[in-house]
Amino acid sequence: MTDLVFLAQNVLAALPAADAAADAAGLSNIGKGIAYGAAASGAGIGIGLVIASTITGIARQPEQANTLRGLMFLGVGFIEALALIGFVLVFLIK
Repeated sequence: MTDLVFLAQNVLAALPAADAAADAAGLSNIGKGIAYGAAASGAGIGIGLVIASTITGIARQPEQANTLRGLMFLGVGFIEALALIGFVLVFLIK
């Protein structure tokens, strides 16, 4: 992580002098991308864990497959909603 910070400092130091507002806007856009990337990857990991647990549960008790499948879709919907909220927040950050 510190390597990434040093890389960003070196890149910014090599750029010609510009106004502070342009630099702030560019860094804000980079921050937006990182924030949504974290939200999307967290949601992806969560969905993967939910589906893996559902498959394990169905393998152990096949008679509960319909119940587990319904709960899985409910859980995936909640997790995906968090990713969509992160996507909306990207546009609200100034």
